[in-house]
Formats: sequence, structure tokens, C-alpha cells
Amino acid sequence: MPQHNAYPREFRERTVALYRSGGRSLERLAKEVGISSTTLGNWVRQAEVDAGQRPGLTSDDREELTRLRRENRRLEMEVEILKRAAAFFAKENVLPK
Repeated sequence: MPQHNAYPREFRERTVALYRSGGRSLERLAKEVGISSTTLGNWVRQAEVDAGQRPGLTSDDREELTRLRRENRRLEMEVEILKRAAAFFAKENVLPK
């Protein structure tokens, strides 16, 4: 399942490209496009990570980690349900002596 962001990927990519092309400060460009300078700074840093220019978790790795964590939670719940079902049926099948 794709990550939900308040801004479309294309908008983020174009805004980062505009910033990288120079001519405007991060604060000025952020104000022009209607976002906070902190948000734009985060996008620029993540783009650097994705490009291998900065250490960190890439966007693809972050999405995969989120997906795997979600799947892990689901599997843990399934295991718990199966344990409870097994315990229930084990009690039901005990013969009186």
C-alpha cells in the first residue's frame, strides 16, 4: 500500500528541483508554493538520501519497512488467534476419566 502524503509525489519532486535550480532561498520558495520551510527542508534531505548523497533510509526502503511492519502485526494477530483456537479445541476434546 503506498504511503499517504499530504502532497503528491510530483509536487514534492518539482518543488525540490526548483530549490536545487537555485535562485531562491528555501524559505522563499516554501512560502511561494505554500508549504513550511521545514517541510521543504525535509523533502530536500530525503531527496539527497534517495540519490545516495546523504546516509539514511531511502523512500523505497521506508515504504518497504512500513509494509513489513504492517504485515508483521497482521501475522502476530493471526498467530494469537490460532493459539487461542487451539487451546479452546484442546479443552473441548479432553475426555472425562
